[in-house]
Amino acid sequence: MLLAAALLLAQAAPAAPAAQTTQCKATDASLPAGLLGWVAPGDAFVPGKAVALDTIDGAALKGLPAGSKPGKAAMIGFRIESAGIYGVALDQGGWIDVLPGAEGGTALASVRHGHGLECSTIRKIVRFRFEPGIYRLYVSGLAGARVKAMLVAGE
Repeated sequence: MLLAAALLLAQAAPAAPAAQTTQCKATDASLPAGLLGWVAPGDAFVPGKAVALDTIDGAALKGLPAGSKPGKAAMIGFRIESAGIYGVALDQGGWIDVLPGAEGGTALASVRHGHGLECSTIRKIVRFRFEPGIYRLYVSGLAGARVKAMLVAGE
């Protein structure tokens, strides 16, 4: 009877995230070359460098696109020099919107979604196809006072 109850509880328990199912020697220690900037944040949102953004109440963030999620939000502008597919990595769950130009515009459609790597603090990476130009990143549905984000070059 106890064995049956234990089996039922084990089946009902949600699966642990990948980072918790693998024994990690050190978090963020084995990042591939394209993600090494994750552990050395910078000041500008450029490929290969993470930034830490302060969040505010999403209702107070000017220009937040329709469809954004309630909660805290952040925004940063950036420039793409070379056309291609780039990822936006976050350290927490959140909704990612990228809009072209300095104001207005329609959010770009993402081309792929993924989870962060095992044994890393990257929670998700969403990829977009960019042409050279100016863009704005909006992240919403956040809970924390800060969010870490990185523009990841390449597929």
